[in-house]
Amino acid sequence: MASTSQAPSPGARTAHPDHLGHVIFIAAAAAMGGFLFGYDSSVINGAVEAIRDRYDVGSAVLAQVIAIALIGCAIGAATAGRIADRIGRIRCMQIAAVLFTVSAVGSALPFALWDLAMWRVIGGFAIGMASVIGPAYIAEVSPPAYRGRLGSFQQAAIVIGIAVSQLVNWGLLNAAGGDQRGELMGLEAWQVMLGVMVIPAVLYGLLSFAIPESPRFLISVGKHERAKKILEEVEGKDVDFDARVTEIEHAMHSEEKSSFKDLLGGSFFFKPIVWIGIGLSVFQQFVGINVAFYYSSTLWQSVGVNPADSFFYSFTTSIINIIGTVIAMIFVDRVGRKPLALIGSVGMVIGLALEAWAFSFDLVDGKLPATQGWVALIAAHVFVLFFALSWGVVVWVFLGEMFPNRIRAAALGVAASAQWIANWAITASFPSLADWNLSGTYVIYTIFAALSIPFVLKFVKETKGKALEEMG
Repeated sequence: MASTSQAPSPGARTAHPDHLGHVIFIAAAAAMGGFLFGYDSSVINGAVEAIRDRYDVGSAVLAQVIAIALIGCAIGAATAGRIADRIGRIRCMQIAAVLFTVSAVGSALPFALWDLAMWRVIGGFAIGMASVIGPAYIAEVSPPAYRGRLGSFQQAAIVIGIAVSQLVNWGLLNAAGGDQRGELMGLEAWQVMLGVMVIPAVLYGLLSFAIPESPRFLISVGKHERAKKILEEVEGKDVDFDARVTEIEHAMHSEEKSSFKDLLGGSFFFKPIVWIGIGLSVFQQFVGINVAFYYSSTLWQSVGVNPADSFFYSFTTSIINIIGTVIAMIFVDRVGRKPLALIGSVGMVIGLALEAWAFSFDLVDGKLPATQGWVALIAAHVFVLFFALSWGVVVWVFLGEMFPNRIRAAALGVAASAQWIANWAITASFPSLADWNLSGTYVIYTIFAALSIPFVLKFVKETKGKALEEMG
């Protein structure tokens, strides 16, 4: 999708107060895609053990069913921009809403393991689309004076989606008497957990009919008058709309289309800055963060926590994730990206190391000893908090800022692809690694968190306060 970095005209820098409420509604509606991104990514947490039991599969096969959605994510993210440039941002949202809905229904009513995996891929494609279209659309309709704050709606929606999915799972498990395979509304509880996503998916689709198309897209297809009306809706009447349209057109024509070929160079195939972006993406995933969101209820049950409590801990972890994200949004522009990343890395090393220590003890009557159990629980929350207040937000800020203009779009695409692949590797490997040695698995994650410190110190440059044009 085309970049959204056109320079604003003086009259466009503030929104009339009468219009700000409308702009907030538009941004919030678009961010519903982010909510579904978070919800669909983590709702599977409540179904893992039930799927293992119902289909009688081992850890390796189970992991592939959980992780296969990430293949859809990668494809959806790679194609969403082109789809949106061809048919419009709103149509793209509506396609994603339909795919989310179909995936929810299919996942709730699978015939066998193979079609559950297929519905997961379809849901993943929708996640990938939402991860691209939401931020781009919000940036294109937001008045420049409010773009940063409105843009944060997407990340906030993702972490809220994760939390709501865990709260819903916990409520449904209790309604089913604490049994993931207990009967609920004529289905097994885990099926209802996956099917409930129909509600926000349909709401997302309905909201997409209530918000306007991006003025930038309308200008790109020659619908200037319609674009002017929408600009008036979001920026007020005190703007020279002919000048704004000309300005947007000029920005679109002057943008350089970067290609994969532009990234090549240096001693190791890619330019060094591209490898740094890939490194940030890989470290973000290799600390094992998505284990906390995809497998936490399974993890706690494996060390003797009862299902209801394990689901509740998954919910409290997701609340900590929200708190950490808010902290990052407050401080990322105040203390800088690099200090925040380093603080987060140190905190993650401590949390992960304590988890590794706690899980190294033998179970007594199927449970961790009391001290180790509490240490593991607190350390897991510490880990998520420090990840959320640093790498969860900072990596995306870095990737949006660190690359030179000439290669930004292509480099960001490669780094994002590396992130999905790393996410898949961790998600697909965890069940088998946990069967091998749970403590050893957390030692591996601790090592990656520790290695991220010298990586940031040596290779990553601070981007706070620098114009995008300064990135070389």
